[in-house]
Amino acid sequence: MARTLGLEFLPAGGPKRFSYAELKAATKDFSNLIGKGGFGDVYKGVLTDQRVVAVKCLKNVAGGDAEFWAEVTIIARMHHLNLVRLWGFCAEKGQRILVYEYVPNGSLDKYLFQPGRVTPSDSVEETGVLIDDERKPILDWGIRYRIALGVARSIAYLHEECLEWVLHCDIKPENILLGDDFCPKISDFGLAKLKKKEDMVTISRMHGTRGYMAPEWIKADQITPKADVYSFGMVLLELVSGVRNTEIQGSMIESDDWYFPRWAFDKVFKEMNVEDILDRRIKNSYDSRVHFDAVNRMVQTAMWCLQDRPEMRPSMGKVAKMLEGTVDITEPKKPTIFFLSDD
Repeated sequence: MARTLGLEFLPAGGPKRFSYAELKAATKDFSNLIGKGGFGDVYKGVLTDQRVVAVKCLKNVAGGDAEFWAEVTIIARMHHLNLVRLWGFCAEKGQRILVYEYVPNGSLDKYLFQPGRVTPSDSVEETGVLIDDERKPILDWGIRYRIALGVARSIAYLHEECLEWVLHCDIKPENILLGDDFCPKISDFGLAKLKKKEDMVTISRMHGTRGYMAPEWIKADQITPKADVYSFGMVLLELVSGVRNTEIQGSMIESDDWYFPRWAFDKVFKEMNVEDILDRRIKNSYDSRVHFDAVNRMVQTAMWCLQDRPEMRPSMGKVAKMLEGTVDITEPKKPTIFFLSDD
């Protein structure tokens, strides 16, 4: 089968083809589970050359070996500072396994959504993180801004710079890993359905995670890169607030009518009080003279990303420029609750 697929003719410097036995040994019989997701389980392993890797055992993979090989070659050609690097794969004994670089600091959700308060006496260390009473790192405003910018640039790369048009379809904190110096790296890209740029996409099976899915998924409308833009906007608000978008904040609104972006919009643009939506754990370190510009750009950009109609959302390339401050940001319209009728 390998010969008919051309797997033996991998380009020099391309992804390595591992045997199942090699990966079984590297992961100590798949004993160190470090993550579970919609595409499969992830195990930590050590290769014979002592490289530490993350081994993702895919499940429910559609198509045959040829289609899997096609996906692997596409993923392997994607190189960006803010994308997790694919080092190899295994297509043996019915298994579909991808071997990635190991990203040491885990996923963003572990840092954003955790209990613990920061007291006024806490200070920012040189690493840019605070430590709460349970000794968990809490990311400071500078690192949060750099994470937002890095993720935006990597999604723009997937949408606009790859030869193939790649939609991620599941942008969320769990799929944003943090490397050295908390450099963000997107994982699970390329595993959703891939389409050429000249094709417009209608994906029959819904992808994504509740709370991050764009309205067009629910409405069964045409899916374009703007669906990823919406998901990124929700992550942006979570970076600022430190809470899940599905968690109801202090409000008299009934739960069925609750919509995180609308609550944040009212706080920032009606009440003119951005501090009300800031992560309470580092609220005391917020200095409007130092942090206002970056935080304000993050919030305004998020609101544009979260527009109900896809055509109202900016491209990810423009989103990156908005965060950089290289283009002006006009005041956004208030995001609507897409699952309720406006009639």
